[in-house]
Amino acid sequence: MKRPMITDQPLISQSKPGSGNERTNIQRRTLIGGALVTLLSAPLLSAPGRVMAQAQAVPNDSFVLLLKGVYEPVVDGPNLGLSEVNLSDGSYSKTRIYPVTGIPGNTNTDQTVGDFYVQFSGESPLCAYHVPGGSFAMRFTGGGFTKFEPDGLGGTYLIGTFELTILEATGIYHSFVGGHNHMVDKLHQLANGSFDEYCFCFISRA
Repeated sequence: MKRPMITDQPLISQSKPGSGNERTNIQRRTLIGGALVTLLSAPLLSAPGRVMAQAQAVPNDSFVLLLKGVYEPVVDGPNLGLSEVNLSDGSYSKTRIYPVTGIPGNTNTDQTVGDFYVQFSGESPLCAYHVPGGSFAMRFTGGGFTKFEPDGLGGTYLIGTFELTILEATGIYHSFVGGHNHMVDKLHQLANGSFDEYCFCFISRA
């Protein structure tokens, strides 16, 4: 980009009060001041380095997510670009995903970052994760609940671990296809029959 030419005419001319030059100078000062305010108040995200860093953000080789909250039935599920799951077939329930470690973007463990979809029935049920940067589908391949503890209020805590295989993934998670998910689950079955999830997911490329 060419640098502006420097002329002998000053940006602010000395002139007599009330002259046309003085009014012109005031207009120039106003214009320059407004431009500086705009530049200084521009969001930091507009910096080329910050934009490039976000575009190149990738998850670690392994990361941890927390599934937390009461499950709700999915009636009209979103299209996440995954062929292995049909989230609108009436067999899925949904809860929220919270970050723990290893994924780019928000790291506030009290703020949700996405949705988890799961089938509660079937010989080898499926599930799907939708988080910033992409989605991935998995199949349960092993594990189960091994402890059942009453909550004292008519409900039960179901405690156990599960193993899953990553079948497909989109976006920045594409390289995790064929990877593994180890779940450590404490699922609370409430007295009214609903399920309140609290499950750590340890996801890795291998």
